Amino acid sequence: RGVLGLQLWMNGLNIALDLWFVLGLGWGVQGVAIATLISEMTALALGLWLCREAFAGAQWRDWPRVFDRLRLKRMWVVNSDIMLRTIALQAAMTGFLFVSSGFGDVTLAANQILWQFMLLTAYALDGFAFAAEALVGKAVGAKSVTLMRRAGLRASGWALGLSVVMALGFLALGPLVIDLMATDVAVRAAARDYLPFVVVLTVLGVACYMLDGIFIGATGTREMRNTVILSVAIYFAVIWALVPVYGNVALWSAFALLNVLRGVFLWRLYPRLEARVARA
Repeated sequence: RGVLGLQLWMNGLNIALDLWFVLGLGWGVQGVAIATLISEMTALALGLWLCREAFAGAQWRDWPRVFDRLRLKRMWVVNSDIMLRTIALQAAMTGFLFVSSGFGDVTLAANQILWQFMLLTAYALDGFAFAAEALVGKAVGAKSVTLMRRAGLRASGWALGLSVVMALGFLALGPLVIDLMATDVAVRAAARDYLPFVVVLTVLGVACYMLDGIFIGATGTREMRNTVILSVAIYFAVIWALVPVYGNVALWSAFALLNVLRGVFLWRLYPRLEARVARA
């Protein structure tokens, strides 16, 4: 509960500050960076306060345990997998914007606006994914498949509910927000044309976000890394094959496919993850 509250606080504050700094004060990218810094620093302070009782004990000063070679090696492997997965996703997102630039200034500007909707969705779903990591990790430590499944389902249920609310919000208020973010009539029209992709992606992305969190919590990072790399490879193949023919529609469709594939591949591997926990 504490982890979920902490993530909701950090991501909620980040979203609010992004809207204020970027839309209200017109600070642009600088505003996004400042909002992220403030939200993460306040979350760090709040997290340290929540851990005050743990710091009062002697366990955190058990240096042989802290610097245990096998534990450090395992942590290195897990973090290396997460880093490679993140690099692959960054390549996919950078590729999206790079391909957008080939469609002309109007489409590029429209995609940049819609990308801000996707970032808001990412902030929101990340909070539940991080909570799933912690809760699933606790269940794995207790060697309980039942607790693991319950934690994943509960966090995913909340994430799905929020994503539906956000999707409906984008559908209803998206055109107004687009008008606030753009003054050019052509850019506004183009952004509205592709807004339905954002609405659908807000819900489609739940599975891949939550399964990422579940697999990280259960240290199934190798499977997560491999499925992301495979999904990104297919994503770029679809872009290469279809964008020259169908343009921006193919680009958004490829990005939607990327999210679906990540979720499907991890879902097919999930029974294996449960079996591993049961054998531990």
